[in-house]
Amino acid sequence: MLKTYSVKASEIEHKWHLIDASDKVLGRMSTEIAALLMGKHKTMFTRNLDTGDYVVVINAEKVRFTGNKGKQKLYYRHSGYPGGLRSDSLDKLMETDPRKVIRHAVKGMLPHNRLGDERMKKLKVYAGASHPHQAQTGVVAADSTKKEE
Repeated sequence: MLKTYSVKASEIEHKWHLIDASDKVLGRMSTEIAALLMGKHKTMFTRNLDTGDYVVVINAEKVRFTGNKGKQKLYYRHSGYPGGLRSDSLDKLMETDPRKVIRHAVKGMLPHNRLGDERMKKLKVYAGASHPHQAQTGVVAADSTKKEE
């Protein structure tokens, strides 16, 4: 009789992946990041455990968009007060803080529960090419052009 293998929290290994956002389309890159954060690339993937890896994204200011999204796409926030709805265009948000754009896109692709919040903490986004995670052992440069087998 064959038994179903259930992964334990102590058996999970979290690796580090480095993604360069230069000239990558935001949505396609975000789905790749979300899959790495959830651990969907691993054979031991379990929905109720955090089997995902850490992801470091560099060059967030050089990410690309298709169509007229720069002017047409709006990001909304609310202060909590009456009449407190504010909106910014994608171009304006990219000027002020390009990290928010990538974090917003990835957050929408993760589960909206405690586990999703835990996974978001493993995403590190930096506007430039330098990042403080150089010393992490096993930082793997993730390349979206080739698939892991």
